[in-house]
Amino acid sequence: MSDSLKKEERIPRNFITDIIDEDLKSGKEDHVATRFPPEPNGYLHIGHAKSICLNFGLARDYQGTCNLRFDDTNPVKEDMEYVRSIENDVEWLGFKWNEIRHSSDYFERLYGYALELIDKGLAYVDELSPDEIREYRGTLTKPGKNSPYRDRSVEENRALFEKMKQGEFEEGKACLRAKIDMASPFICMRDPVIYRIRYATHELTGDKWCIYPMYDFTHCISDAIEGITHSICTLEFQDNRRLYDWVIDHISIDHHPHQYEMSRLNLEYALTSKRKLNLLVTSGVVDGWDDPRLATISGLRRRGYTPASIREFCRRIGVTKQENTVELSALESCIREDLNANAPRAMAVLHPIKLIIDNYGEAGVDATSFSIPNHPDRPEMGERLVSFGKELYIDESDFREEANKQYKRLKLNHEVRLRNAYIVKAVSCEKDSSGKVVAVHCEAVPNSAGANVEGHKPKGVIQWVDVSNCYRGKVILYSTLFTDPNPGSADDILSIVDRNSKIEINDAVMEAGLKNAKCGDSFQFEREGYFCVDSKNSKDGAPVFNLTVALRESKKSTEVATN
Repeated sequence: MSDSLKKEERIPRNFITDIIDEDLKSGKEDHVATRFPPEPNGYLHIGHAKSICLNFGLARDYQGTCNLRFDDTNPVKEDMEYVRSIENDVEWLGFKWNEIRHSSDYFERLYGYALELIDKGLAYVDELSPDEIREYRGTLTKPGKNSPYRDRSVEENRALFEKMKQGEFEEGKACLRAKIDMASPFICMRDPVIYRIRYATHELTGDKWCIYPMYDFTHCISDAIEGITHSICTLEFQDNRRLYDWVIDHISIDHHPHQYEMSRLNLEYALTSKRKLNLLVTSGVVDGWDDPRLATISGLRRRGYTPASIREFCRRIGVTKQENTVELSALESCIREDLNANAPRAMAVLHPIKLIIDNYGEAGVDATSFSIPNHPDRPEMGERLVSFGKELYIDESDFREEANKQYKRLKLNHEVRLRNAYIVKAVSCEKDSSGKVVAVHCEAVPNSAGANVEGHKPKGVIQWVDVSNCYRGKVILYSTLFTDPNPGSADDILSIVDRNSKIEINDAVMEAGLKNAKCGDSFQFEREGYFCVDSKNSKDGAPVFNLTVALRESKKSTEVATN
């Protein structure tokens, strides 16, 4: 496990830790061995993060082991790009595997166990079409019926399975099924398919195989081979535990792992279907699997979420058997707390207009820079020198010619404090031909920088940036990608995409020092929100800043705090 994980991140007590404690106490197990077994057919998402934190966290907490195992049994959908992204995501979250394994490492042994089932009369080659198999399987209220090929002899099944292996059947023309019970109340036990034909080159085994084992056959045997003590999956596999146990019980393998099920992570506005995520990527709706609006781990990373914030989120939601949907605000709260404690502050103006200090240069209003703390509560983070001059930029939303008493920013004949600088009073404004304010003239109160001056009580504080020494660059505001908080339920995912969920601001102005920010650096733009340097579109000396999260909870993450 990574040394960066803190002791207080120990997994809270839950029904799985209770089981492990009892297993260790009773002597049923003398160690803990878990695994994280993703299929490399897409990028990992927030739901996977929960499984990663649990499986690797249990291994950490009980001084055990956790393997990263790639379930690479379907070469049609799998790619090494996904393998590399999964490895990167696990490491980025702060975990390290005991070993990297692949289901394909066990293809020879899996084939041998399939032959064993055939020899025991517990598996047969079926030549029904996939549609016919579904029809014969029955429904939840109607039992299935036996395939006409179910009672073939062992010798015939051996010969036909060898023909499958040698590529003498077309895809879909034959498969190997376990012989269990077509009348079982559990559909997964109605003679499930355990091998199918796929004519596709495998990333690791090449063209050696054209028959590939199914997940339910592979998974339990892989657990047994690796000596997994506690095999954890989500509740949709609860019924499949019967098949998991059946396979292990009917082959000659020593270790018998046990499967435990927990509720999956359902998060508002988060899409976790790889098929639908792939549609968004291939249709160009999003900027790849790592688009900051997606709940993929790489998307969250690019958005500015930290490993610690995601681990804390998974810790808070806990491990139960109860299905529920977690509010997006719960995730945002975790990153907000992390960045509030650790992100340096900076000033940025997203929609700039000029503020001209008419009495700049006079006594008491002549500062050319200010030394400003990088964090108000952490002096060890040091200070930065920010230039100051006669002409500044302020945000257009921070000035009104007239406004009611609730407006706590700059308005004509009223005063505000410039953050860490002078008190100023607006005296006039300039407008363009359309009537839009482009500049505000003001007078600064002498000697008011960082000090209270008798007779002057400004009602608000606004940020600013020096016109003569600033970085002008791009800022991207992100909000939820979907208009429906439960996008997974949508039949047409493209119909609920919010086309305004990404807003690019190309002429934002920021403190000059931000020009040197590096990919992944995070800042609190004062009074705006938390932003991070985009790892994909930034260049040296030209960082692009993505909105991570607003300063406080709001209906839209682009609705940033302004007080």
